[in-house]
Amino acid sequence: MKRRIIAAAILASALSAPAFASGVEVSKASIKAADGTEVPVEIATPAGVGPFPPVLFIHAKRGYEGDERAHIRELAEQGFLVVAPDWQSGRFIERWPSAHNPETEMDVEAGLDYLKSLPNACRQPAGIVGLSRGPYYAIRLAAKRGQDIAAIVSYYGHMQNPNAPEPDQLFRVAPEVMQLTTPILYLIGEQDFELRRINGGRAFYALWERGVPVEYQVYPMARRAFDFRPDQTPEEKIAARHARERAKGWLMKWMKLTPEMRCQ
Repeated sequence: MKRRIIAAAILASALSAPAFASGVEVSKASIKAADGTEVPVEIATPAGVGPFPPVLFIHAKRGYEGDERAHIRELAEQGFLVVAPDWQSGRFIERWPSAHNPETEMDVEAGLDYLKSLPNACRQPAGIVGLSRGPYYAIRLAAKRGQDIAAIVSYYGHMQNPNAPEPDQLFRVAPEVMQLTTPILYLIGEQDFELRRINGGRAFYALWERGVPVEYQVYPMARRAFDFRPDQTPEEKIAARHARERAKGWLMKWMKLTPEMRCQ
């Protein structure tokens, strides 16, 4: 009985402890897209005193949930100020939409503008971290506003318009890939969808041929969504840690951050 009381006390203490022992704070806000749509956003702020290097986080079509929130916390723990616009819920889009809704690009762009406006954000081009459908938004945004984006980290991202016909999906990359000058790090599991690996590989060669800084990291024995899937294998857990460190290093390099994660 005594052990049960002690265990219950420990559990109660843990539940009442601050949610972010690392000092990271996650807050919510609502912003407006260019067409007036309300866009929910979450902001992950590092501990300490800013300004902090700005990163835009673009979620996948599965929606913005706990795994995404955990990811932006990790980025903030690394020292980045993160803004994550929810491009689905503001427009009442159900999870897992097959088609791409171009109107949602305004929501993501509004997130970038909001990130740049934050008083504790460094006044410099932002980094982008995107998952699955997220990197398609990233390359569209970078083609439009390359001067505002320093680097992109793509987790198993679309490098083709999801609405494009089958021949384009199989044999071509999105036209934005041929316009980009933004450095891109592409992260993907060896056992991800074949078409996603093909699109990512074609984008790698297209970017490299034009002299755009690009790296393509394949994780052996790693499946789709290796970095957050609930049934992660031991290898996928290691891959996820490696990917987080690679992403950090890529953003640090191209955002020209100091070893202390400060802007120049």
